[in-house]
Amino acid sequence: MSKKTSVWCLSLLSLTAFFTPLLSQQQSVFEIAGISVGNGEKRSFALEVPRGLDEGTNIPITVVHGSDTGPVLLIVAGIHGYEYPPISALHSVQRELDPDQLAGTVILVHIANLPSFLARTIHINPIDGKNLNRVFPGDPNGTQSERIAHIITSLLVDRADYLVDMHGGDGNEALRPYVYWPVSGDSAFDQETRSMALAFGIDHIVVDPVATDGSPSRYTDHTAILRGIHAITTETGQLGNNETVWIDMATDGIWNLLRHLEMVPGQATIVEEVVWLENYFVIPSPSTGIFEATVRDGYLVSEGGLIGRLLDFFGNPTGEVRAPFSGVVNYVIGTPPINQGEPIAMLSRIR
Repeated sequence: MSKKTSVWCLSLLSLTAFFTPLLSQQQSVFEIAGISVGNGEKRSFALEVPRGLDEGTNIPITVVHGSDTGPVLLIVAGIHGYEYPPISALHSVQRELDPDQLAGTVILVHIANLPSFLARTIHINPIDGKNLNRVFPGDPNGTQSERIAHIITSLLVDRADYLVDMHGGDGNEALRPYVYWPVSGDSAFDQETRSMALAFGIDHIVVDPVATDGSPSRYTDHTAILRGIHAITTETGQLGNNETVWIDMATDGIWNLLRHLEMVPGQATIVEEVVWLENYFVIPSPSTGIFEATVRDGYLVSEGGLIGRLLDFFGNPTGEVRAPFSGVVNYVIGTPPINQGEPIAMLSRIR
């Protein structure tokens, strides 16, 4: 879930030109991949990811095309298939969202990484061993994850005015709910994206700078930002469980954001007491073995404070993991297995 900033391939000058909100004109028919959805209609279907270097797959989506004019909001769940609360939240939204009461269009990606979901794998797609949220904007000639990313980018992200990439604490992550606010460097653009992060309603927000060095964007939200599309990433849930408290948190965030964007009736509630976080750092494991955490998600730790202990497979101590600076534990690994180089914990400084 954690990220290091990266970009796609636009210069800073060209980015500035893109940072103007692109409210789409409402059309009588909204079309994706040859499938048409009329005003006041709701359709669910699958986008095909053709076979290439490896087997093909599909992406189940729902398009809700409102009766009134408004923006296009893309909501993505299941980039990591073991993160269930956002998936369940989108099922609820799909059932309850009335196109006759909607201004604009909502695209729901129910499960972006269907192979991971079906195989119950954390982080990676079992077909190619890649993390889908590290290969954007994708490659039509690449492996399955890269082709999924390409389909999402070219058919969905490029149609959107706003994007929410929803995550939920993977099967090994004890995570304190938070939102990533990607920052482009364009003040006016970033303020509108900031308002999205506040409207989602979670009181911990991580400032996430989007780099402009010409490297691939890697992440769903960074890909959108570099196309002039306001985007946030949300984290609701932990350790792969699908309890109602996490589903409701994700669902409530979506509905409040819809009200904030004036896409559905009602007054949005904006969270006021926010813990702003920055300079986040993902601590890698120095070895393979067993990890025992000594902190919990949301803990405050001081520089040098103990994060956890490493053991060999006989239970003998092999080392300790300590905080590189004082800050908040966004997540910590909550299951015993650990491989060298894998994330142990994510730590952020209080802004």
